[in-house]
Amino acid sequence: MPSFFSNKKLIILLVSIIILVALIGYSRSDREQITGPEQVIRDAVGWVQTIFTKPAYAVAGFFENVRDIQHIYEENKVLKARLDEYAQISVERSLLRNENNTLKDMLELEESLHDYLMRSAVVIQRSPDRWTEYIGLNKGSDDGIEPNMGVIDSKGGLIGKVKQVSEFSSRIQLLSDNDRTNRVSAMITMDQPEYGFIEGYDEDAGLLIMRKIDFEAEIEEGQMVTTSGKGGVYPSGLLIGEVVRVEPDEYGLTQNAFIEPAADFYALDYVYIIERTSTTMDPELLEEETS
Repeated sequence: MPSFFSNKKLIILLVSIIILVALIGYSRSDREQITGPEQVIRDAVGWVQTIFTKPAYAVAGFFENVRDIQHIYEENKVLKARLDEYAQISVERSLLRNENNTLKDMLELEESLHDYLMRSAVVIQRSPDRWTEYIGLNKGSDDGIEPNMGVIDSKGGLIGKVKQVSEFSSRIQLLSDNDRTNRVSAMITMDQPEYGFIEGYDEDAGLLIMRKIDFEAEIEEGQMVTTSGKGGVYPSGLLIGEVVRVEPDEYGLTQNAFIEPAADFYALDYVYIIERTSTTMDPELLEEETS
């Protein structure tokens, strides 16, 4: 009896194996349609694969995105560094070009004003609330600077005079300072020069005002205005600017000429301090210029 049951189990096992092999062989054959059990099994396996595949792809995609982001971040750092370097080079190039042009202008100016003793200086101080009134230079009494010496910009335009001097620096009063004592003896270059004083500055228009011009004088736009040299402070022939318009003064006795400055009072870097080597002055004009 036991041997029968034992043989029966063996027979069942062999039959099952035969049926399984037959099913495997049948399922591997080329058929247009699949059986119901195969469809159920495939769908079940596909569903399970889908459940596990989506998270796997999501995780893999996440780490891939992290690597891409890190790669892009590193590239951006390199590009930003190169861009900053390029910007810095561009700024340095622009500064060097401007400085070179300024120095060239100063050299050309030195050749045309060799009759005057000139000392170059650099603007080192400027107060925002007195921007159009004073500037500070890096030259002082130790360099031979004295009060009332004229100062011009790198292109030869008159900007003002030395007002105060310390050992290693000096303070310059600009022509654009509206202090009533800030005067310059000037002349308009024409066949018969007309004389007057630079007294005042129109901040809105950016124009100097030349007063006390003969009422009968025929002044025209575009005529150049220079220092007269008669006041004892400024040498003659320093360029102040050009006439843009003329109008009678408030009393109708003289004329006022509005002058576009040759110098840019808002952008001063390098300047020259002028020392007169000879003077031809009118005492009254000297008192006017230095008062």
